[in-house]
Amino acid sequence: MRWLALLLLASPAVADPVGITPDVMSVTVQTPSGPVEISRLQDNAAVIEGEFARIARPCPNFCIQPMVPAPGVTPIGELELLEFLADPEAVVIDGRIRPEFEAGTIPGAVSVPYTEAADRLGELGCEPDFEGFICEGEHPRVALFCNGPWCGQSPTAARRMIEAGYPAELIHYYRGGMQMWRMLGLTVVPGS
Repeated sequence: MRWLALLLLASPAVADPVGITPDVMSVTVQTPSGPVEISRLQDNAAVIEGEFARIARPCPNFCIQPMVPAPGVTPIGELELLEFLADPEAVVIDGRIRPEFEAGTIPGAVSVPYTEAADRLGELGCEPDFEGFICEGEHPRVALFCNGPWCGQSPTAARRMIEAGYPAELIHYYRGGMQMWRMLGLTVVPGS
């Protein structure tokens, strides 16, 4: 009987499947490098580690951000962000500084550091003006994210974009950011 107990302890545990939703195991998004499958880590014993496991960072700079960083901006969660990634007309923006983006980002996200967001509205179809940009007509919906609920980079980017002329109703904010994305075990790729 003892050998049976030892055998059971030595056997690998069978992991229960980890889906995005009960009906969706993965989502494939198109990126400049080709298609990337986003799924959740299939290790039922996985835990978040490293910088994103730190929960007690001093405020400032790491103060809890509001759900709505500016009037008119729509907060979204992971499922809505996946819909953005699947929509070829929408743009998902990583508002973090370039080294953070390069260290790992959400597949399909483009790097627009928060310090550059107001100056790069031309990439979203706006016309330069003396006081910012003119953003009349059709423009893409954008989803901004950064490091997580305590990170002010993407909320700052949203406010700067609005001040420069981008319509607030086209801006969506994924407040969970990389911390929540990693906590849920979703696919992370190096930024390029």
